[in-house]
Amino acid sequence: MFDIVVFGATGFTGELTAAYLAEHAPAGCSWALAGRNQDKLEAVRTRLAQIDPALADLPLLHADSNDPESLKTVAESTKVVITTVGPYLLYGEPLVRACAEAGTDYVDLTGEPEFVDRMYVEHHAKAVETGARIVHACGFDSIPHDLGAYFTVQQLPTDGPVKVRGVVRAGAQPSGGTFHSAMTAFSRAKQMRDASIARRKVEPRPEGRKSRAKAGKPQRDSDLGYWLLPLPTIDPFVVARSGAALPSYGPDFSYSHYAGLKTLRYAAGGAVGAAAIGIAAQVPPVRKALLKRIKQGEGPSESRRAKSWFTVDFIGEAGGQKVHTLVSGGDPGYTETSKMLAESALCLAFDDNPPTAGQVTTATAMADNLLARLQKAGLTFEVR
Repeated sequence: MFDIVVFGATGFTGELTAAYLAEHAPAGCSWALAGRNQDKLEAVRTRLAQIDPALADLPLLHADSNDPESLKTVAESTKVVITTVGPYLLYGEPLVRACAEAGTDYVDLTGEPEFVDRMYVEHHAKAVETGARIVHACGFDSIPHDLGAYFTVQQLPTDGPVKVRGVVRAGAQPSGGTFHSAMTAFSRAKQMRDASIARRKVEPRPEGRKSRAKAGKPQRDSDLGYWLLPLPTIDPFVVARSGAALPSYGPDFSYSHYAGLKTLRYAAGGAVGAAAIGIAAQVPPVRKALLKRIKQGEGPSESRRAKSWFTVDFIGEAGGQKVHTLVSGGDPGYTETSKMLAESALCLAFDDNPPTAGQVTTATAMADNLLARLQKAGLTFEVR
């Protein structure tokens, strides 16, 4: 019945994603909103109709993470499901299952390694069988890094080892959903490690090639002039999986991922702050208090988002050559994330993408098509 269904449109990022579709979905695109609260869905639809009056009749579907039959119905009704309902570790698995079984493409915003690894173990094989493309991390985690590394590798010779490092900088208010997901992940270090081990036992490795995420060390980057602080996020693992899936990354690909800070003092402060959050996540009362203070489903004003920005610098080295590329955009946690998520769904629904199935990365599933879409939508990918 539909090209795209947005599940979670009553949340802050979900409504931004729906608003982006209202403005940018092509003529003839059939789409719908899904959620468990009819009144809230109707309120979102009313606001979308202010963008496009034709959306006053936008279909609304009942879907609840605790109701597998409702998710099955949604998955069977559409080509692509977008979901912004997180933390995904708590709420995401039933929808992944429904999409894998129905052969429906799926995109989300997760930055939760444990969730992604568990979904691979539990549902990758079924998705391969049905032809579903399960594409996690289609927002700021991890599109700028995954497609940025892909873009960087294209500028280098790949007949020998290829080494890339990504350096992230941003001026923006963190997403409440991202904070909740991060706190959940920090509190589950053992479970995250176990999920990673379980995935490695069943995931095939490329033959005659290798691709890996390398843990870097705090250091000063002589090329960029920043102090580098290793980032323990999902992004380097996503990039390494793209490198494993795509022979174009060469026979020996490695990627390291950092935050870039202007001074040593900021770098030290960032390290202390990250450690403090990690420790706080281990203490249930402290974790609960922090999660209560920073709520999900809320975000900054439009004027605040308009002032926000991000950059990811990449330094790639191969065959005696060195290249510097840059991915940049506006507000990473909300405006650009909703754009990336919506364009990923549109790309899966309408573009002639490489033949893939199962749990795949954005670079593996959509590659040049999504890169072109995001450039047209205002994100910058450039060689410096």
